Amino acid sequence: MPAPAEILDLALRRASQQIDFPLGPRSDTASRIEFVCRNLQNRAGARLLLACLLATLHRPGLDIRKPYTEIGDNDCYSGRTYDEQHVTPFITTHQLPCNSSSAFWTPALRNRNIVLTPEVNLVGRPPELYQATLRVLADVHSGRVTAEDALTETIRCLLIVRDERRERMRTLLASLAATANTQTLSAEAIVALLSQHLRCRGASRLPVLVVAAAYRSAEAYLRERMLPLESHSSADEQTGALGDLQIALIDDDDVVTCYEMKNRRVTKADVDRSLQKIADNERRIDNYIFITTEPIDNEVQEHATAIYEETGGIEMVILDCLAFLRYFLHLFHRIRMQYLDAYQRLMLAEPESAVSQPLKEAFLALRQAAQSGE
Repeated sequence: MPAPAEILDLALRRASQQIDFPLGPRSDTASRIEFVCRNLQNRAGARLLLACLLATLHRPGLDIRKPYTEIGDNDCYSGRTYDEQHVTPFITTHQLPCNSSSAFWTPALRNRNIVLTPEVNLVGRPPELYQATLRVLADVHSGRVTAEDALTETIRCLLIVRDERRERMRTLLASLAATANTQTLSAEAIVALLSQHLRCRGASRLPVLVVAAAYRSAEAYLRERMLPLESHSSADEQTGALGDLQIALIDDDDVVTCYEMKNRRVTKADVDRSLQKIADNERRIDNYIFITTEPIDNEVQEHATAIYEETGGIEMVILDCLAFLRYFLHLFHRIRMQYLDAYQRLMLAEPESAVSQPLKEAFLALRQAAQSGE
């Protein structure tokens, strides 16, 4: 029996040869696979299909509907193992539009020990996605479609979605390049542009990039640099980071300033937790700064300010995200376009799990409209 990597490569070759048309007559199964692969709200379904179909092809005696060893039957298997060990490198290598982490870590699929039949309510959103995914598994189990064809069709759809996205990005970047020298935006126009972007759906990662771009563009003036950004989904306890963004002196690795971003009001509990993180860490810092997109409570601000005396000289403050941006752009007015370019580069470099493709496209469209005077 071929190894999992060989099975995936063979399916990729088949899918690539038939990229412009379906594998045979358009069936309900093919339509469900396309729905799962094109769903923008949740990318877990595509990874679930890839893992389960791969397992069934690798070990034909398995029941595709039983991707949990906890079920205890002879025909069950670990879908998460196939997902993490084989699907992850495959989608990374070919840049397929899937989650960066295993489908079996999503709330709907983790800690399960059940047979995945269409009657199961996985309590995931959108429910139509999971229902379509489970029906594809049922179609393969019943023999209505072969696992080989279903895997090929899944990869074919993902390749089409990937190429469509690449083309949209190329078009947007080309349109933006055409307006690059048309109009230099004012500081207030940049604030308005990023304010619009921050209001888009799924923008929780953007405040980190707003501040990161400031340090990236003004590093030579500040004599400080930002350390590499951690994954958006990684907890500080896992990474050892003190905050979402860590700043060091330009010729040193010691952290001097930390930023923690909140897409809600900062509370006293947030301040106290950060104080505990600082106390538990061996490194001494100068500043711990909260950046929020919501109004700042004066009582909480005063609570944070009092930390200076308690810690013997560590400043803690809560700043409004747009106020931070506005002051920076006016203070470094001559490099405001460099700032905007830095924000764009950072934003486009983020994985889709942190900044989605639609959010990236939205920024490019907004910037192009702003620079063309629309």
